[in-house]
Amino acid sequence: MPIPLRSDFDASQLRALARKTKDGPQARRLLALAAIYEGASRTEAARIGGVTLQIVRDWVVKFNAQGPEGLIDRKPAGQPSRLTDQHRQHLVQMIEAGPIAAVHGVVRWRLVDLIQWLWDEYRLPISKQTLSREVRALGYRKLSGRPQHHAKNEAAVSAFKKVSPRVWRKSRPTRPMASR
Repeated sequence: MPIPLRSDFDASQLRALARKTKDGPQARRLLALAAIYEGASRTEAARIGGVTLQIVRDWVVKFNAQGPEGLIDRKPAGQPSRLTDQHRQHLVQMIEAGPIAAVHGVVRWRLVDLIQWLWDEYRLPISKQTLSREVRALGYRKLSGRPQHHAKNEAAVSAFKKVSPRVWRKSRPTRPMASR
């Protein structure tokens, strides 16, 4: 015995919803269910929807549970993040503090350095792409300031720059060409 459709909708309501929706697959599903409301068999509804009977049954179950919104394709959730809020807070502290060359062996953080730090600290395996996405979500960019030598003297740099006279002069005005 097939699963009955919910009674708070009818075929005309589903057809009206199918006309209004911007989602093509949802409209196709609504039209197939509208045919069932009008007395068509599940096999005919499957032919209208271009699917099998099992998929029509799945549509009926979703429609009965969630209404027309249940027929919209949704992106699957995917795997949960490996970083917890505690990991993120500690990562922000490390980025803000910056590396200590003697301890961390680097003068600026790179993603591979942070991956190694996460492994050493938490035994947390994480890919470069995932960490890049997480760091970007925390509001950081991969751009870094240009490194400067610790002994750089601004006065010596400005004294070294040469000041040359301008060699370009303004051109003389051109004469108008004689007509031929």
